[in-house]
Order: sequence, then C-alpha cells, then structure tokens
Amino acid sequence: MPTKIKFGSEVYTWFMQNGGAAYDNKLDHIVEVIARAGFEGVEPMVLEHLPNYWLGNFKDPAKLKDTLAKYNLRLCGLSLTCGWREERETDAERTAADYAISVLKHFPNALLGTVQLPSGRKNLQERRLNLAKNVNAVSRRAHDAGVTCSFHPNSPPHSIIRTQEDYNVVLNSLDPAVTGWTPDVGHIIRGGMNIIATLNQWHHLVNHVHYKDFSGNGAEPWAQMGSGKVDFHQITEWLVAHDYAGWIVCEDECHDAIYDPDKVTLQNGAWCSEQLQPLLS
Repeated sequence: MPTKIKFGSEVYTWFMQNGGAAYDNKLDHIVEVIARAGFEGVEPMVLEHLPNYWLGNFKDPAKLKDTLAKYNLRLCGLSLTCGWREERETDAERTAADYAISVLKHFPNALLGTVQLPSGRKNLQERRLNLAKNVNAVSRRAHDAGVTCSFHPNSPPHSIIRTQEDYNVVLNSLDPAVTGWTPDVGHIIRGGMNIIATLNQWHHLVNHVHYKDFSGNGAEPWAQMGSGKVDFHQITEWLVAHDYAGWIVCEDECHDAIYDPDKVTLQNGAWCSEQLQPLLS
C-alpha cells in the first residue's frame, strides 16, 4: 500500500543569504522554485522578531492561498520562531503565535511548528522548562482553534534543546494532548544522538519531519542532501514501517544553499524523487 507521506520544502534555505534580506517579500519566487523542484508543499516561517514576520505581502492569508494555488502547492505548515525565554509568553510572542494560528485556520491540515530562537545556555534548566511551558501554552490555544502543533528542536551551540539531556527535559515536558514533535534529523545527529534511537524513544510524538544533511565539519556543519552522514534511506524506511502519514520537509542549510538556494532546492527535489520516493510504495 502506498504511504501518505508527502515531500515539502522549508523557506529557511532562502533566508540564510544576508540575514533574510536577499529574498525579503519574495515568497512567490520561492514557491515557484519549490514547485519546479517537484515538491508538493512549502513551509514558510513566522519570525516574531522581524517586521511582517518575513512574510512581506504574503502575510495576507488570501494572497498566500492564491500564490500556492497558482503553483499547485499545499501549505505544509508555518514555522513559528520565538525566544520563549520567560515563564510566560511576552506580548510580542503571543501576538505572533495568535497571528500564525489565525492564518492556519485558512489552511486545513497545515501544521503549526514551534521553534525557539537560540540565545545561549545560561540558567539552562529553568529556561528548558520555560520553553516547554510556552510551547504547551501556544499549542493549547492552537489545539482549541483546531490547529495541529509540532515542536522543532535545533542544535546551534547556543541552543537549549540540542543534547540528549535537553531532549529528555523538554520533550518529556511537552503536553502530548496538544503538541507533537518534529524530529529534524540533521539537528539530532549534530547534538551527538543516534537518529533512529531518538526516533524510537519519542516515536509517539512524531507528527512532522525535517530532513537536512550533516557533514560534521566547521561551525555550521551541514551538507547538501545525500552527500553527508545522514542515512535518509534508513530514516524513510523507519517512517514507512511506523505508518507515518505526514510531511517530510527538506530544510537544506549547506554552504551552497546560502548563495544559490534555487539550485540546491532543484537538486534536492530530484534527489528525493530518485532516492526516497521509491521507498514509499
């Protein structure tokens, strides 16, 4: 039986160039490239700390819907990025979250992803618990509005959700009644964990997936999909075996993607089609 797994692409690949300035208000261009690459969906970001959340004119859900329809793409979800350092949401964080929830009401089955903006590992235990409290609060409001949620850890050195201990604290503090977990396989391996073992540990939370490859080299140790140390074939087979029915979203952060995100995305679409799609049947 064919699976219900779908492949999409994250817009962060375009955000990396010049801190977002290079592709500011160019979501229509990004969507066109993602469609040309053969992906089925797109995952934009809602960045609390930026004007218009880096959505530009596409902050209007009607414009976003029309643009996706033009290229026959679906909205995988919105990736909401906030600081969430305090015990409760700040006014700006709550406003950004409520905006994202309001947009997702226009896109049935699209998901709200929650991502913390890394800002250092001081007061680690307090801040890990604060993060979980904030994510649970956002997820509860979204759940009550009919929106599915998923928490996405990350792995820069200044992230508080990057190691096995971090995962033990934060993922075990999530409210599974209102939120799931997005395993980003590149961040898992960068944090020193085994990807399959980590998936097995929290398999009950998996409701969204991010793919990026890992070189292990340098301060930003990313590789283009298929050229690094991540075994995407094994991970995809794990998802199929566990009857996963959701999005696999490619979020390439390799060096080449900074300067030519279009080319990298087109290559990744072809690679997924050739290497991973056959595993779904």
